[in-house]
Amino acid sequence: MILLQMVKRFCSYVLGYKVLVILLVTSGQKTFVDGRKVNHLSSNRHAVKSIQSEDGDIIDCIDKYKQPAFDHPALRNHIIQVQQTMATKREAKTKSSTNRNEQSSITLTSQMWTKNGSCPEGTIPVRRIQNPSLLKSNYVEGYGRKKPSFSHPVKQLNPDEHQNLQQPNHSKAILLTIGYIYSGAKGDIKVWNPYVESDDEYTTSRVCLLSGPYYDYESVESGWAVNPSVYGDRKTRLYVYWTADGSKTTGCFDLTCPGFVQTSKEIALGAAIYPISVPSGLPYQITIYVFKDPNTSNWWVQYGERINIGYWPHELFSLIPSGAESAEWGGEVYSSKLGRPPHTATGMGNGRFPDYVFGNSGSIRRMRILDNSRILRFPEWVFSFTDEYNCYNVIYVGDYIEDPEFYFGGPGRNDLCP
Repeated sequence: MILLQMVKRFCSYVLGYKVLVILLVTSGQKTFVDGRKVNHLSSNRHAVKSIQSEDGDIIDCIDKYKQPAFDHPALRNHIIQVQQTMATKREAKTKSSTNRNEQSSITLTSQMWTKNGSCPEGTIPVRRIQNPSLLKSNYVEGYGRKKPSFSHPVKQLNPDEHQNLQQPNHSKAILLTIGYIYSGAKGDIKVWNPYVESDDEYTTSRVCLLSGPYYDYESVESGWAVNPSVYGDRKTRLYVYWTADGSKTTGCFDLTCPGFVQTSKEIALGAAIYPISVPSGLPYQITIYVFKDPNTSNWWVQYGERINIGYWPHELFSLIPSGAESAEWGGEVYSSKLGRPPHTATGMGNGRFPDYVFGNSGSIRRMRILDNSRILRFPEWVFSFTDEYNCYNVIYVGDYIEDPEFYFGGPGRNDLCP
């Protein structure tokens, strides 16, 4: 009888200990892996409502004052800026440019998860990370960050010398402008779903602004991406990205690390974009505008002409709050199989080489920059660049049309890119 009671007490103690551990892990307490805090990866810790999307995503509506951004040491006492303090002066639209853009593309302003609900006032939608193996990974600290690169076009003024634009394991096909201090960049980006060969590779089409030396640059960017290592699938998703040191130790996609402050309850970063363009079908685009608030020096992201998603606080950076030294439009592919055979088959754009006749490729239209005049305009000087023209190429169309257009992309591995 005594032995039986001892066994019962031991089992009760073990069961109680397990329950205690489960409660500690699931009650919003900060968790650590190898000494590194990863509580910012669990969006449901502060969820007041969760929405199941038809595409498999779970969107957690969390208190905007408890979002991951405030885990950043520089933002502990940050006061949320509700909206930008000065509006941009709108450019005068010509009849020809307005009609062509409005008739040829449809701007996306909604996401699939919104079919099943919406987030309440005072909250923001955060896509839940559903990959349990992430918390067991030794790469938690670098999760959501691009592999470090050493690329920056500011020092490159000669189009015949591109060494400062080239970078290990990254391939770009871009249109860029330098020579001024930029307060914003904008573009209508056609949305596709290109093939991504390996889980550790990604492809993006985006608008990007940069400042600083090529080996330690600061940048902010936004657009769409297919990125299995971050999102766990090969869907085309809306994203934002930042770094303050060339992605060596800072920055990440979306809200996967502290930094970006979200203010909108309508758009979920990292959520799938729907519908997307298909060959011989309707073309779809997203309009992305990244701009600096002149009073606070915070960098905002606007989606679809009307929704300010949020901003990167100036406290994250040292150079770019004064303005960007260059602006880029175009695509980027990351793979460890670049520059040598066998080349990756990950596509850029829609996986086809630039097609300015039928538009069946990656493309960006209505490209604009913002300067001290606070007027959106096309840059005075641009040049196109690609570091693997047999794999991913570019075509800039600026003559005989009202508004210049940029076409880019490619399949990666092919007969000319073995």
